[in-house]
Amino acid sequence: MSVEQLLIEVVYALPDKQTLLSLHVDENSSIEQAIKCSGILEQYPQIDLQKNKVGVWNKAAKLTDILEDGDRIEIYRPLIADPKEVRKRRAEKAKEEGRADKVTGGRVNPLRGGKS
Repeated sequence: MSVEQLLIEVVYALPDKQTLLSLHVDENSSIEQAIKCSGILEQYPQIDLQKNKVGVWNKAAKLTDILEDGDRIEIYRPLIADPKEVRKRRAEKAKEEGRADKVTGGRVNPLRGGKS
């Protein structure tokens, strides 16, 4: 009995370089098995599957998820800054400068009428 082969892709991107690898894996292969088979871990030793998140076609996935034909596994780099914290700091700065409004996320200064 032969094992069916799936064609999948593994992608990883740095700010200045993107790598896309196409490969065949056995059906019922997990995301982790495919990543290891792709050789991408040797190309990018900074990838730590215990820390880096992964997804399939831009949807979060687990390393144990089973692949389907045509899946694209994406290995994500860790965020440098938490987006919520960045928005919070931007809103606080706008409030301090008196230019807070619905766009910046702070409360409008009633003495300034909300406009600069």
